Amino acid sequence: MTTPVPRVMVPGSVPKNEVFTVKAIIQHQMETGLRTDSAGKTIPRKIINQFVCRYGGLEVFRTDLHEAVSANPFLEFQLLATENGRLEFSWREDGGATYSLYHDIVVT
Repeated sequence: MTTPVPRVMVPGSVPKNEVFTVKAIIQHQMETGLRTDSAGKTIPRKIINQFVCRYGGLEVFRTDLHEAVSANPFLEFQLLATENGRLEFSWREDGGATYSLYHDIVVT
């Protein structure tokens, strides 16, 4: 399996007290643990099981993901622009590996 690659789409600046859209995706195979390989052995489960977004250090969005989520999970949600700050995005994989991205947002 290749190393997961996270990406986010967020505006660079947002007017104060305006709602803005965040789009997040991670390239990940999302192996369910329900398939077998050519030798008949079960392929171990390895999925992104949690996504968290923090704004200015405060958790503003969290979701748990399960086997039914397709490969390369895409999430879209909205936040309220209150102040300049850092958006922190974190995807957690089975086994504990974490993949993170950061994006600073300017509130005008």
